[in-house]
Amino acid sequence: MKTFSQRVVQIALSIPKGRVTTYGRIARAAGGGPMASQSITSILGKAYDEGIHAIPFHRIVYADGHVWMDSKYKKKRMALYKKEKIEVGKDNKIKNFYNILFDLT
Repeated sequence: MKTFSQRVVQIALSIPKGRVTTYGRIARAAGGGPMASQSITSILGKAYDEGIHAIPFHRIVYADGHVWMDSKYKKKRMALYKKEKIEVGKDNKIKNFYNILFDLT
């Protein structure tokens, strides 16, 4: 039987190109409770550090379609969004969020 963390990584790896999903949807699909979404970034970061480098962090967004962005990763993330035809507004929100939302339920 897979652990919660293993299920989170598996789900994250399954998000198709050109689509996004949310931290909460990943947590629920992996069997987590209401607060589990707060652990998703840590779980995926640890998996990355352990050698799983294919995790599509840019496809995981907040529940309102807001994209996490910082100056260190902004250029790289924006290039990935452009390549996958995911439109991000100046407010750092996915423009067509509900149309490209990958619902895991």
